[in-house]
Amino acid sequence: MGKIVAIANQKGGVGKTTTAVNLAAALAFAELKVLLIDMDPQANATSGLGFTPSKLKASIYDVIISDTPIESIISDTEIDQLFIAPSRIELTGAEVELVTVISRESRLKKSLKNITDKYDIIIIDCPPSLGLLTINSLTASNSVMIPLQCEYYALEGLSQLINTINLIKDNLNPDLEMEGILLTMYDPRNNLSREVHTQVKDYFKEKLFNTIIPRNVKLSEAPSYGKPIFSYDIRSKGSESYIELAREILKRL
Repeated sequence: MGKIVAIANQKGGVGKTTTAVNLAAALAFAELKVLLIDMDPQANATSGLGFTPSKLKASIYDVIISDTPIESIISDTEIDQLFIAPSRIELTGAEVELVTVISRESRLKKSLKNITDKYDIIIIDCPPSLGLLTINSLTASNSVMIPLQCEYYALEGLSQLINTINLIKDNLNPDLEMEGILLTMYDPRNNLSREVHTQVKDYFKEKLFNTIIPRNVKLSEAPSYGKPIFSYDIRSKGSESYIELAREILKRL
């Protein structure tokens, strides 16, 4: 049965979607069958793989709200072995619509029940919040990866996220584990980046990934072309770093 990994952080702009898209692509290039689920109403993971969200007939919104079978919304991508369950802006209203729904925290988990064993790994790109969409994602997952930006206030709010993870583990998903902390937007010339690295390493120890994602302009440019970094510039520092991250994940699998 495939492993389900949620990529979550309630802070925006930390490289969450960049990590979801490029890690999924790297694992697909390693010949794993990968499903990327876009649970973010901004649909950046969807557009980052070349899809136009507004032109989609159905999305993960229909799965969560209307019990549409998730198999019917999954699409191939330009990368062999990489598939996506896309998002649309309608997902913005899902949290309000879910308030009165029975077992609202487990809608995604229920939808994945029949397809989990069809993939080697499922990666969920969570929205930058700790609302019902993120709770659904964590309830459905085996583990959670937290991208952490190497800047001031990087640790702000992290304790709240870890507390949420522990609450979900205690009440909704006892199998949920911490996959690890991933440092992103690292600049070795910057004293602050090095200080954040030291602090996080001292506190989280073995929960910190060895791979560090650098601040890299190619990583920022690739989504505007609807491509993961490997299809845009495979020789870039960003590409090399996500290959290394995929290797770490493969060892754990």
